[in-house]
Amino acid sequence: MSDRAPQWVERRLPTEESSQLIALVRDIAQREITPRAAEEEEAGRFPREVFTLLSESGLLGLPYDSAHGGGDQPYEVYLQVLEELGAARLTVGLGVSVHSLACHALAGYGTKDQQTEHLPAMLSGGLLGAYCLSEPASGSDAASLRTKAVRDGDDWVITGTKAWITHGGIADFYTVLARTGVEGPRGITAFLVPGDAAGLSAAVPEKKMGMKGSPTAQLHFDGVRVPDARRIGEEGQGFAIALSALDSGRLGIAACAIGVAQAALNEALGYATGRKQFGRPIADFQGLRFMLADMATRIEAGRALYLEAARLRDAGRPFSRQAAMAKLFCTDAAMQVTVDAVQVLGGYGYTQDFPAERLMREAKVLQIVEGTNQIQRMVIARHLAGPESR
Repeated sequence: MSDRAPQWVERRLPTEESSQLIALVRDIAQREITPRAAEEEEAGRFPREVFTLLSESGLLGLPYDSAHGGGDQPYEVYLQVLEELGAARLTVGLGVSVHSLACHALAGYGTKDQQTEHLPAMLSGGLLGAYCLSEPASGSDAASLRTKAVRDGDDWVITGTKAWITHGGIADFYTVLARTGVEGPRGITAFLVPGDAAGLSAAVPEKKMGMKGSPTAQLHFDGVRVPDARRIGEEGQGFAIALSALDSGRLGIAACAIGVAQAALNEALGYATGRKQFGRPIADFQGLRFMLADMATRIEAGRALYLEAARLRDAGRPFSRQAAMAKLFCTDAAMQVTVDAVQVLGGYGYTQDFPAERLMREAKVLQIVEGTNQIQRMVIARHLAGPESR
């Protein structure tokens, strides 16, 4: 409908290196990701070769130490990379965020020997990770998980089922939270489990509304034996490790959400400036112009919110409240912006001939993953008013 060029985000980046990094990501997105996104999502195809390319390009370990194959990039930069990838295809952007989440426990709590042995392959060696916290009966109440790990000599034997696992069945390694002690959060321990471990199997992937190219599946642990050398952190420290990872993971989801919203705004702008009714572009009509203005404002506000949280993290300051706020606001904004984009395109927006309907379906899951937006409101309220009275 229009030859209008994509609306590139003018980014404020801390270094020339980070500017070059964003240019690299945009180039990969334009050449390798965006052109095939709609077709591969419809076919439910996971683009493993794209993740291999991202690993070879140093983009799967950006926020981690270069001594172990990472990129030494601050979260302020890493999240903007995720936004670019999320705009190109959410399966890729969210997949990189999940991979980073899966590396967090070992990078932050592993021993030097564990990090030296495993991190280089995880960060830049072509491996793909997944994060196993949720279970069929343990979602928002993650501390009630039932998967058990029982000590057997120098090994642990893991039995149970994990649910809603992004990359379930295709990941090369899983960061797994399992119960090793008493009920509640203090009885949970973290483990690094190889993807080909004996007794580990994946169910048929879920049939989802969107993100059909990203496999989400239950994982079954049937007496999976893991050496104690693959235990991460101390016994009983797993839930604290999980919570620290989730604060960072929520920022990843926020950045991906703004990417999806930006992509939807770009589509709406391109259509509105090219589509003519009553002898002039529909972008001339005030009602539609106001919609576009509100969409752009939500995106800018969300971007500012996640970047402020990232800068707090980079400065070593508390950022849990801001991470929850960013996840809440950015994902709600993405949902509203994508719905509005479909409206701007009218009947065309409801068809698969244009990306708007796919972006709207994908935006919905972002309000659910990494803690539902209702949970985010609870987290924010606890920071403001303290724990709930019992």
